[in-house]
Amino acid sequence: MPQKQKKQPSTKNSKRLLAHQAAVLKLLKANPGNEYTLRKLYPHLKHKCSKEEIQEAVLALTKQGTIKQLSRGRFTLLSEAVYVTGKVDYVNPSYAYIVTEEGEDDIWVSKENLRSALDQDVVRVLLSQLRARAKHPVGKVVAIVERSKTTWVGEVVQRGKAMFVVPTSKRMHDDILVKAKNLHGAQPHDKVIVELMATPTAAQPLEGKVTRILGQAGKHETEMHAIMAEFDLPTDLPAQVLAAAEAIAGTIPASEVARRRDFRKVPTFTIDPVDAKDFDDALSLAQLPNGHYQVGIHIADVSYYVPEGSPIDQEAFARGTSVYLVDRTIPMLPERLANELCSLRPHVDRLAFSAVFELDAHGKLHEEWFGETIIHSAKRFTYEAAQQALVHQQGDFYQELATLDKLAKTLRAERFKQGAINFETSEIRFELDGQGKPLRILPSVSQDTHRLIEEFMLMANKQVALHVRRLKQGKRRPTFVYRTHDKPDLEKLADFALFVKQFGYSIQTNLRSLPASLNALTARIAGQPMANVIQSLAIRLMAKALYTTKAKPHFGLAFQHYTHFTSPIRRYPDLIVHRLLKQYLQGQLQFGEQTYEKWCQHASERERVASEAERASIKYKQVELMQTWLGTVMEGVISSMMAWGLYIELVDTLCEGMVRLADMTDDHYVLDEKKFTLTGQRTKTVYRLGDVVKVRVKSCDINHRKVDLELIT
Repeated sequence: MPQKQKKQPSTKNSKRLLAHQAAVLKLLKANPGNEYTLRKLYPHLKHKCSKEEIQEAVLALTKQGTIKQLSRGRFTLLSEAVYVTGKVDYVNPSYAYIVTEEGEDDIWVSKENLRSALDQDVVRVLLSQLRARAKHPVGKVVAIVERSKTTWVGEVVQRGKAMFVVPTSKRMHDDILVKAKNLHGAQPHDKVIVELMATPTAAQPLEGKVTRILGQAGKHETEMHAIMAEFDLPTDLPAQVLAAAEAIAGTIPASEVARRRDFRKVPTFTIDPVDAKDFDDALSLAQLPNGHYQVGIHIADVSYYVPEGSPIDQEAFARGTSVYLVDRTIPMLPERLANELCSLRPHVDRLAFSAVFELDAHGKLHEEWFGETIIHSAKRFTYEAAQQALVHQQGDFYQELATLDKLAKTLRAERFKQGAINFETSEIRFELDGQGKPLRILPSVSQDTHRLIEEFMLMANKQVALHVRRLKQGKRRPTFVYRTHDKPDLEKLADFALFVKQFGYSIQTNLRSLPASLNALTARIAGQPMANVIQSLAIRLMAKALYTTKAKPHFGLAFQHYTHFTSPIRRYPDLIVHRLLKQYLQGQLQFGEQTYEKWCQHASERERVASEAERASIKYKQVELMQTWLGTVMEGVISSMMAWGLYIELVDTLCEGMVRLADMTDDHYVLDEKKFTLTGQRTKTVYRLGDVVKVRVKSCDINHRKVDLELIT
């Protein structure tokens, strides 16, 4: 009797099995290193395969050696583990992101998987699984490649018999144990600098030793020096730099005057803040025989006094920028240069590097010239004094001011017509007493004279960039330093549009219409309580402006090319731009961007540090001022929402404080991140971003520069 033949699987069934195998593999590859049972696989694949089909696919893949069966019915992908190197961005006590140089998605790492890595450390990460509903891959740190810093600033506190330093930085979430032998005289409530000792393990706390006692916490000089130490800001200039500055001759050689274009007889003046000492820029105006105007934008010629590679230059490069704290300036250049030889002070001859434009009455550019000049400023205006001359239509240089103001308004209107975005956030200054204690906050008001200076500085920066961009040798264009600003994140833009819709406003989310739409929104909300919050949110959705050798556009200004040319006393990139432009004006083009790109990255980083330090000093003074209002009920605007609380920007001080969710005991509140709302589950009370609320000042923490608030319902 013949044997019955085995039934062969149909082609259709084979294709289905391959499809199921592919689905299983796709899931495992998306989660390298993760282990699954059949029961755990099913929820991820039930829309594609039945339980029996998943089991069949897993069995086939195991036989193929593609996946491995472990103990207790677990399976894992047989492939090389995926490792990534990146920098820690420690944003929250519970987790951090690892930012990779390759520009891939940031990697989410929980605190327990950080392996004691700290903010800005370079680490090696093993990619693991995707969190449910997460936008980012997940990983765990397997090694710390490089510590970003080993010293931290904080306040000494005693807990039982143990002493700790509680770091000031918002991005340092662990206290540092200091044994008695390593305190070196520090007492509780002292602000200190502490150096980390051996790299800790996950089971052991951070341990350090005190290297410097800054003083008693809460005192003005202590706190300001703590901010400088926290951000690694330099204090005194090196002796050799000061000596080099003092050795510079104070007189201008006749030969130098002879080779420059002479503007000393053209009406010239400066307009600066009332407390300014370093005057980077001056304006001149002359009417030409054809009825057009010759506008001179004269910039301090720092490159004449600071040779490349000199001790002064090396120190200026390291600093990158001047830093303006609430009570002091940490200058990029020695005072002899910044406040004397390079400063365009009135009634003295000064060397300048100038951008000179011929404009008609409608602001149209007809001719431009760039070159070295000698000028003589006839007057030093403050913004307020120049504004008064315009308002009262009289005073020194009123006619020149009025003409420049009219031209500036024309240029501004055209800039907005071309797609520039009008960002005007509130800035503040403090009135301090002799001991540095804040007496009151002085809001900065932008007036016509501020916008006048802004427009001509923007014009000079833009035209310098365009001039260099037009140069080329064959098909090659010379190396240059540009200031670029990328397009906004479209997803963040969509969320922002949803947010403003709650207030009855709308914005266009296509990039072509966005600038005009944002400007219209700014005009509509002007003077309203939520205006600063909405403006701040709009700024957050934008990319950061950067220095780079890549000639990309500046989205916010709507300029195809842009640079920084106008502030070489306080910004190192401007000094680089001066040197390159001088070289190019002589026909000596330079190529090779690698070194300059590294310089750009350094300058962008120094700018970031300076900005954070300046904000920290403002926040410290705000919190110090808020201490005098403990228990006071104040009005504020909800400025942001997190899973742990509401952040409120107080109307009178622009200081931001927090209402902790744990203190809102009248209901259980749930955060909707997309709608920017916090909703009570029982009462259905809804708090929205931008809502005006009343709060009581509950407590102030000078060490962490934080204010706790209590919601008044």
